[in-house]
Amino acid sequence: MNSDLLYSVAQVRAIEQDALSLLPAGTLMQRAGRAVADAALLMLPATDKQSVLVAAGPGNNGGDALEAAALLAQAGHHVAVVLLADPQALPSDAQASLARARASTAQFIDLQTAFSKPRWSLVLDGLFGIGLTRPLQGPYQQLVAFINALSCPVLAIDIPSGLDADSGAIVGPDGVAVIASKTLTFIANKPGLHTAHGRDCAGVVEVNDLQIDAHLVIKPCAELNRCPLFAAAARPRTHASHKGSYGDVAIVGGAEGMAGAVILSARMAAYAGAGRVFAGFVGPALAYDSLQPELMCRPAAALDMSRGVLVLGPGMGTSRVAHDLLSKALGSLQPLVLDADALNLLAAEPSSQARLAARRAPVLLTPHPLEAARLLACSAEAIQADRLHAAATLAKKLQAVVILKGSGSVIAHPDSRLVINSTGNPALATAGSGDVLAGLCGALLAQHWPLWEAALAAPYLHGAAADELVAQGTGPAGLTASELLPAIRTGLNRLSLAS
Repeated sequence: MNSDLLYSVAQVRAIEQDALSLLPAGTLMQRAGRAVADAALLMLPATDKQSVLVAAGPGNNGGDALEAAALLAQAGHHVAVVLLADPQALPSDAQASLARARASTAQFIDLQTAFSKPRWSLVLDGLFGIGLTRPLQGPYQQLVAFINALSCPVLAIDIPSGLDADSGAIVGPDGVAVIASKTLTFIANKPGLHTAHGRDCAGVVEVNDLQIDAHLVIKPCAELNRCPLFAAAARPRTHASHKGSYGDVAIVGGAEGMAGAVILSARMAAYAGAGRVFAGFVGPALAYDSLQPELMCRPAAALDMSRGVLVLGPGMGTSRVAHDLLSKALGSLQPLVLDADALNLLAAEPSSQARLAARRAPVLLTPHPLEAARLLACSAEAIQADRLHAAATLAKKLQAVVILKGSGSVIAHPDSRLVINSTGNPALATAGSGDVLAGLCGALLAQHWPLWEAALAAPYLHGAAADELVAQGTGPAGLTASELLPAIRTGLNRLSLAS
């Protein structure tokens, strides 16, 4: 199964049930246990026998862990099992795996015995799988806290215990989740491993389809962002081209004290290849940008909104002037990118939302969770609790493509397509990073990229630039938004040359 395709819990359960009806009892659990054991052996030092702590819970996830425990013990490792479940209440397949683990050299220990040994070579997390609906409490919470405090690698089975497989949220307002070094997920990849808390908890994600027949595969609920989804839109430049071939971008924002937001966004549009870039200031306009004199600085009210791509919001404020500029942009026939304060103004005005939804020209929204919450009249916590649903709802409501920013940015189309961005790191959690993304979106649209492909490429390139800079030793702490610009330019040109 393609690991870039993402399936909901309901979809995975449907595939699993169809597979179980075609296989002898216990087959999938034995395959899962073998896959876990093989992954564990690769994570353990090759020399000497190692100490492995196996945390097994009350469901089939616990059965997978018990199956792996038996196999690791047979391989000669010192395996200790903490079984936080009533053995008699385990599912039948898990009871068979428990019998195999008990027949091996694996030791069954209680929590206090596990806590008394602070050093382990590896931990297998098999407490809870994709069916968890309540926060981890009591001994489960204690064991997770102990696991997270260890310095050894942690292998999560299917999903880190405590993490919602659909949303990437930690289950429950006061819940906890295992922080794994690696997650071996079964049957299909899950969206929750790649957004919200998913990337922090899951570590490296590996998918094992448990040899399920391909004909059981169904349409995914979402997919991971990757170059093949948008690379065809990146075409090499022809010699017989000129600045008019690559479009105009007008960045509107820069209330008093916020001129830097417009400059960052405008510089990015220039670095990303727009033919001409206008920087329009709601506050006092700069005469020119001394570091990027190619930018044409104007009072925002003087901008021609009947041509090019309009990017509204960076540092724009919510004044009456800003309101009138947004209203003027909504009445234009030009492609729109709305960010930051443009979204806050939009959230406060239902009539503007109706105008936006009725537009025929392309519209791309780039909210962070709080801005999305204002647009959907809910809390930021509600947005983060189900980022895919929030992005999809917003896209449909406003008939726009939405990039819901954050860890694992969600790109949503009004026709229900959903993509989770696969690049980026905490270096992007810095002032101006969103302004850079908005300018990049505008530049791609100005160069005639289709709206959907532009919405996919922009966060991908934005995140990939941060990944490359961090790999080179710049960041994540202290990486500034302006440092992203040349790295994004490099990534965009690589993409164009490869197409």
